[in-house]
Amino acid sequence: MKNFVAICLIIWLTFHFTSVASSENPGSELKNILFSAESLFKAMKGKDYPAIWKFLTIKSKSAIVKNVQKASAKVGVEYSKKQISADFGIGGPLSKAYWDSYLAEFDPDMVLEHSRWEMGIIKNKKAAIIIHYEKSEKPALLKLNKEDGIWKVGLEETFGARKILPQ
Repeated sequence: MKNFVAICLIIWLTFHFTSVASSENPGSELKNILFSAESLFKAMKGKDYPAIWKFLTIKSKSAIVKNVQKASAKVGVEYSKKQISADFGIGGPLSKAYWDSYLAEFDPDMVLEHSRWEMGIIKNKKAAIIIHYEKSEKPALLKLNKEDGIWKVGLEETFGARKILPQ
């Protein structure tokens, strides 16, 4: 009985993920998801700040802009959200300072070279990639959203909740 249930579950999962990914070509949708995630981490590795910005979700961009605005105000410098967003779009000095600090703590090679990736759930305009870092017991679940027809990586959606957890 257990084998029958397992086989039914495998058949259902295969059908479900194939039909959800794309009715015409599920392989191309998977490639697009993986391309966006890999491109983000490659842009981080190459310190291509405008490219990083291009592959982030609206929610992640908004959180970054808000954090930069708050940090700037604390040191007596006022920027509008529009100014900060424009700076990040072109890889300006605010962007450079932010990403240099971020990359001082996060090595993109952990994901690119020292992890195994598995495709997670794809449903509607949301997807997840399961990333198994070789030195970690638990995998990370990288969340992506499809925005304006392009898959974007949700750094805020993936890691944002950790800010409120006790250290």
